[in-house]
Amino acid sequence: MRTNTYNSERGVSTIEFAVVSGFFLMMIVAIVAGGHFYWTHNALVEATRRGARYAANQCRPGAAGCNSTNTISNIQNVVVYGSPTGGTQPFIPNLTATNVTVSYSVRPDSPDTEAFGVAQGTVSVKIQGYSYSFPLAPSAFAMPEYETTVRGESAGYVAGAYVCAP
Repeated sequence: MRTNTYNSERGVSTIEFAVVSGFFLMMIVAIVAGGHFYWTHNALVEATRRGARYAANQCRPGAAGCNSTNTISNIQNVVVYGSPTGGTQPFIPNLTATNVTVSYSVRPDSPDTEAFGVAQGTVSVKIQGYSYSFPLAPSAFAMPEYETTVRGESAGYVAGAYVCAP
């Protein structure tokens, strides 16, 4: 008796394709998700750096001679939108100004004494409470805090000596 080997293996290639393509598709989705997560992480790091660089060239709010009343909101706008005037679409999805905290250093001898100006003091920009969500993921998860601290420059502003430009 002669057996037909062609008929006994019929459909095997379809099953192999289904198994391999399913695994391949999952790998592609994992690579895209990992890339998106890595892009978001780098964008959050860069946003704090950009905001800290901008903040270092502004005078400290409430400092003697500083006539800029909306410095903090301008710094938050730089972090969220990339511009001090704000925008309509945040650079990083779901990032808002409420996620951004700006803090200036104070002198240890007197918290009321200004400690921010040319080459004195520091300013820190922190993103906290940001939730990352991948479009295909069922739920979001909290990202760690991102913080950048730089020394004060204030564009020539020396503690109470010069008026800071807005």
